[in-house]
Amino acid sequence: MTGRENLEMVARLFGHHRAATRVAATAVIDKLDLGEVADRRTSAYSGGQRRRLDLGASLVGAPRLLLLDEPTTGLDPVGRADVWDAVRGLVADGTDIVLTTHYLGEADQLADQVVVIDHGKAIASGTVSHLKAGIGRDLIEVPVPHIDQLTRAASVLESVTAGPPFIDRSGGRVQSRASGGTDELSGAIAALADAQVPVDEISLRHPTLDEVFLMLTANHARPDADATTREPHLR
Repeated sequence: MTGRENLEMVARLFGHHRAATRVAATAVIDKLDLGEVADRRTSAYSGGQRRRLDLGASLVGAPRLLLLDEPTTGLDPVGRADVWDAVRGLVADGTDIVLTTHYLGEADQLADQVVVIDHGKAIASGTVSHLKAGIGRDLIEVPVPHIDQLTRAASVLESVTAGPPFIDRSGGRVQSRASGGTDELSGAIAALADAQVPVDEISLRHPTLDEVFLMLTANHARPDADATTREPHLR
């Protein structure tokens, strides 16, 4: 079936009459920018076009609320951007959307409100800016060239920053919340030098939503887990 035929079929299942079906399908095709491929068989669609068609199949029923479960999983950056644009357009037209995602950059781009879930429990919620502010205005990050020095570097940062530190063993780096700006950064540099912890670089920057998640889940580790070394799972 073509994309248009799929949309018309779903519109009929929603109870539209034939004339209303054509109008609803055309409106969705225009809204999701599927005009060039609407009359092609869906077997020829790209991943991003398929995801937009999936959205369209929900929209022909004119829902006030749309639930999306990881709508961009497996898409390349272009396909993901296409779906993001479609989601923004739906919200602008008045559809409320609840979206689950493993890509926290996606939540950063799209969400008005975020709920962070770890091991099946909601551990934090709020706007993106509120969640970022909750772990400190800035983040000090120290890549450590020698893995065996990670724990030592974390201990040094904990003594001079707002902490607690988070050890990213796979990335070979330590991160810690900071509230003192460049003064705190200077203190961290001096403390690492005094402790003879070799570092290639050190940076002070605003946190990403991924880092908010890691900090939050590290602070809510299970009793038998080490909060500085736990590698949380995205939910």
